[in-house]
This record gives sequence, structure tokens and C-alpha cells, in this order.
Amino acid sequence: MRHNPPVAGKTIFAGITPRPVKPRRRHLVAVVVFDGVVLTDFAIPCDVFSLAQRADGQPAYELVVCGVRPKAAAACVSLIAGAPLALLRKADTIVIPGISDLDCPISDALVKELRRAIHRGARVATICSGAFILALTGALDGQIATTHWNVASELARRFPAITVNPDVLYVDGGQLLTSAGVAAGFDLCLHLVRHDCGAEVAARVARMVVMPLERAGGQAQFIVHEQPDVPDATFGPLMSWIERNLRSDLSLPGIARRAAMSCRTLSRRFRTHVGMTPAAFIARARVREAQRLLETTTLSVEVVAENVGYGSATVFRERFAAIVGVSPLAYRRSFSSGAR
Repeated sequence: MRHNPPVAGKTIFAGITPRPVKPRRRHLVAVVVFDGVVLTDFAIPCDVFSLAQRADGQPAYELVVCGVRPKAAAACVSLIAGAPLALLRKADTIVIPGISDLDCPISDALVKELRRAIHRGARVATICSGAFILALTGALDGQIATTHWNVASELARRFPAITVNPDVLYVDGGQLLTSAGVAAGFDLCLHLVRHDCGAEVAARVARMVVMPLERAGGQAQFIVHEQPDVPDATFGPLMSWIERNLRSDLSLPGIARRAAMSCRTLSRRFRTHVGMTPAAFIARARVREAQRLLETTTLSVEVVAENVGYGSATVFRERFAAIVGVSPLAYRRSFSSGAR
């Protein structure tokens, strides 16, 4: 009996030649560029998504840069968009980098294409001030979002329907995701890779970009907690006195006596003029001074706690972490003069 030799490149089983399996379509990521785009915000998703590989060694994503026009001006360079905005109509994920000037006009065509993409279910992620562009679509109304801490209050002012959380690295709202400044863009992109491809793939990418897969804390640790600007003749001096006397009796009755008011009147007027309760202001004042001591001295945490008015180092650690997002020691490691 004569047997036909197998045909090279073809599997034969029981006389049936199976149909060739079509390669799986890669997840299409579109990074948007426009005049005034922040270069680092633009580079982060390009770097992270281009490095992600599946278990078989194939790229996990198809990455395309698209723009309102073929070229975009950014800082001292010009960026070339490889595809027009129409690509957003088939992208699985759209990444919007930050914009350097919040008052720079945003293309109506970009906003229109983003609305269309969101309506059909595309996932949209923003880095830093890119949240302002996404906010123009109205899709973030009623949602929680974040952006760089330095412009978070402006995002809340311009778009009051958005609940802005300035203390986190990123917010995953499912279809819509927003992140804080620069390094938080890495956090968000790695989060997306982990969601799409699993922790092993994301960990490999994290090692390549020399970033932890997950960072502790939030962007609250980077916020400069300035004293509120209060022109009021009564509370301005009172607040300055509190700043200089953090180890004094700062109970509500104590500062009420200082202000020559009843506790109830002080609480009501302080909240109206300063925007927070006396206790919240005192806590932030103590944290501001603690940050200064942690940055500029080698005093122990216990001594720092005592110097800013806390009788218990445990309570100080809890209050500090609640406001800053990390422990006093972690803050010192990142921001002390010795570390720099």
C-alpha cells in the first residue's frame, strides 16, 4: 500500500486538512498628539505599550500615534502623527497625554471623535492634564477623576460636575481612567497592561522601565500644603499665631479664647472664611511643619511629633499618613536633604 508523504507546513489528520487559524487581532492603542502636548506624558504610553509582549513573544498591542494634524508642536520638537483622528473610531484604547497650557484651544474635531469613541465603548485613559481634554466631552460628569495636584483645583473649578480627587495616583472608572502627573502615567499604563495581559506581562514591562509594578501611597505626598490665603483681619492673625504655636493649647476652647469668640461662632466663621474646620487647619499646619523637619533635620519621628504638638508619636504617624499618604519615615526617605 502506497502512502503519500506529508505536505510541508500542513497538518493532516484523518484525511482532513484543518483551516488555518487566523492570528488574534492585537489590542489597538491610539495615543493622541496635539499642539502643546507634554512630551513626557506622550512618551510614557508609547514606551509601556510597545514593550508589552504576550507569552508567545508577540507584541500585545498595536500602537499608533494619531493627531489632529500630521504634525504637532511640543516644547522644542515637532511630533509626526502616524494616523489621522479617524483612527480613534476603531481604537480599543485611547490615551490622552497632558497639555502644557490649559488655556490652549482644543480642537473641536478631537472632542467630537472622543465622544464618538466613548459612545461605542472604547477605553479612554488620560495622563496628567489630559483630564481637561476628556472633561470637554462631558463623559466625566458625575464621575471621580484625578489630575496633577497642581491643577486639580482648576479642573474642579472648570468642570464642577466632576468629583476631583487630587490625592491618588490614578482613578480606574472602568471605561474612563485618569492619572496624576508624569510618573503616575507609568502607574496607570502598567495597570492597564496588567488588566489586559496579566501580572507577569506587566511585571516584565515594569522591570524594563525600572518602575515598581505598584507604588505605595498617592500623589498627596507630593502636594505642597500651603497655608490658605485668608485676607480676613480676624483669622489671618489667628492662623499665623497657630503656625507659630503648634505646641500650645490648640483645643477649640483654647483658640476660641484667643479669638475672643464662642466655640460655636469660631467654628462657623472659620469654616466660612478658611474653607475648613479649625481642627483640619491645625492638623495641616502641624503636618507642614513636620514635613519641614523631616526634610531638613535628622530628628527622630518621636521628637518631630513632640515639636509639632503631638503627645503621641503613634497619633502623629496616623495623622501624617492620613494627610500625606505615606508614613513620616517614607516621606523622609524621599524628600530629606540627605536623600537629595
